[in-house]
Amino acid sequence: MDILSERPRLLGLAYRLLGSLSDAEDVVQEAYGRWYALTDPGRAAIESPGAWLTTVASRICLDLLGSARARRERYVGSWLPEPVPDEAGLTDPADRVALDETVTMAFLVVLESMTPAERVAFVLHDVFGYPFAEVADVLGRSPAAARQLASSARRRVPSAPAPRDRSADVVRAFKRAWAANDIEGLVGLLDPDATATADGGGLVSTAPEPITGAARIARYAVEITQLVPAMDIEERLVNGAPGLVAVRDGVVITVMAFDVVGDVIRNVWAVRNPEKLRAWVTSPSRRRPAARHP
Repeated sequence: MDILSERPRLLGLAYRLLGSLSDAEDVVQEAYGRWYALTDPGRAAIESPGAWLTTVASRICLDLLGSARARRERYVGSWLPEPVPDEAGLTDPADRVALDETVTMAFLVVLESMTPAERVAFVLHDVFGYPFAEVADVLGRSPAAARQLASSARRRVPSAPAPRDRSADVVRAFKRAWAANDIEGLVGLLDPDATATADGGGLVSTAPEPITGAARIARYAVEITQLVPAMDIEERLVNGAPGLVAVRDGVVITVMAFDVVGDVIRNVWAVRNPEKLRAWVTSPSRRRPAARHP
């Protein structure tokens, strides 16, 4: 078999487990490095190279998830998963992450609330369909324990999001109200108890804490247009779901993902940390009409 054909699946697995495209790429590289470090007889003795690589990558992710909690405690402000565009911004098609409902920002944020073991058990079994016997081997636990971990994680997963077309309508209406500095219009599109979370990583200015409440979010959004003049807002897919991208002087400065439930927005996630926006570039052939802010 072509061992490199496993790369997209491994990348998708590691990204869902870690919430970071750059970390996922490092994990996949490390897994392949361990494969090629084996002797020829050692590789020949492995019945399923794909399963072997999955186990190795999953264990690397499990170790990283344990240390990530400590790093997140030192992170400046709120930490959000690294967003990926529909084309993943990568030159090599093999490095693209397959986008579906299990990679939306809402889904990844829920995964962040799980323990490392829960996250690995749930993603491997529920998302990638691995049997609990193999999941248990990755975790170093019994199949029954792996099943219990996945069940516990499953209870935290939210209900299905609004259909993409409906979400796109709501996000487009949000963009228009924002461009018009229409606070009342923004409030009408937000759940009364909506939350907006921004991630600047201490490298750019953001609200230091999540903002709760439709009116507060709407006022803050309008204030941003005064603080960041000459900003274009584009409609783009963010992790496979309708979102918005703020561009200034040809550079993506903010990527916004939305959790649309019914006809209103329940969560807004704005990633501004430039280190998490490296995969985002503007593409004239893909750009939709932008709303120009003064």
